[in-house]
Amino acid sequence: MENFFVNISGALRNWFTGMGLSTMAVESIMTLIFLVTIIVFVLVNVIYLVYLERKLSAYIQQRLGPNRVGPRGLFQTVLDVLKLLGKEDVIPNAADKWVFIVASLLVMVPAIMAFAIVPFGLGMIAVDLNIGIFYFIAVSSTGVIAFLMAGWGSNNKYSLFGSMRSVAQMVSYELPIVFSLLGIIMMTGSLKISDIMAAQKTIWFVVLQPIAFLIYFIASTAELNRQPFDLPEGEQELIAGPLTEYSGMRYALFFLAEYTNMIAVSAIAATLFLGGPQGPWLPSWLWFMIKVYVMIGAYMWIRWTFPRIRIDHLMAFNWKFLVPLSLANVLLTGIGLEVYKWLQTIRW
Repeated sequence: MENFFVNISGALRNWFTGMGLSTMAVESIMTLIFLVTIIVFVLVNVIYLVYLERKLSAYIQQRLGPNRVGPRGLFQTVLDVLKLLGKEDVIPNAADKWVFIVASLLVMVPAIMAFAIVPFGLGMIAVDLNIGIFYFIAVSSTGVIAFLMAGWGSNNKYSLFGSMRSVAQMVSYELPIVFSLLGIIMMTGSLKISDIMAAQKTIWFVVLQPIAFLIYFIASTAELNRQPFDLPEGEQELIAGPLTEYSGMRYALFFLAEYTNMIAVSAIAATLFLGGPQGPWLPSWLWFMIKVYVMIGAYMWIRWTFPRIRIDHLMAFNWKFLVPLSLANVLLTGIGLEVYKWLQTIRW
């Protein structure tokens, strides 16, 4: 079971090579297969995660949640997708048509690209870049462009205000995320995902970097625009923020991107802080999914526990608390590394 997916990949690669295809053609086909596999993986997980969050929120609020369609309401999300597919695609007359349309398509691109460096198991990473962490930060930071385009292209004041909030929030909270990951980079001396996983064979970085883990968790919640940091879509103030004018599947694409990004940041958290796919007894890919779903469960729990905060409190919390705390963590990590080297010198 450990090498089940790796063996399938190897068999496909050997089959294409046996057909007399060039090395470049084989690698291109395998890359396309990896991309399709990742998209299918994301879509299947999102369908289940929507159902899971509805059930979890119902449990927290002492409700039943979906319980009519299928066993225990399991097929409710599937029917919701079919409903959205059948809805009319409305584009406002005053909207910037092409910006409005492209924004709904572009929002999924950074979310899918982030999975290129995710290790789904031992030997199951699509591209093990030597700048893997830098790639993740760079790709995830471009997601805000789609929200800005959605708000501007809608030609709606509520949408524009929501997109401006989204830009301010996502750009601001990228800083503590970067600084939280900097401590891990200092300890491993590498930006490569496989090197960071190898450095956690004896002890996970969540133990060595607990402050960085908390900063990453809080800041990534804000990056995902999820409660209590969902100010860009604050219903009481902005209706639905940059999504106000969207309907049907275009609205669903933004919804899909939110859950895709949540899976991505949970996968990165599991990789960088929880040892990645490493674990005893069970297959590595199963360990990885367990850790990812633990992180996703934590995001859902936070969403349905804490109320939305004010926008000024949100920004002040970042600049006056999270950023200084993340910088202090980097300083402490540097001091700790120097002390460790000094102790090693004395020991010898």
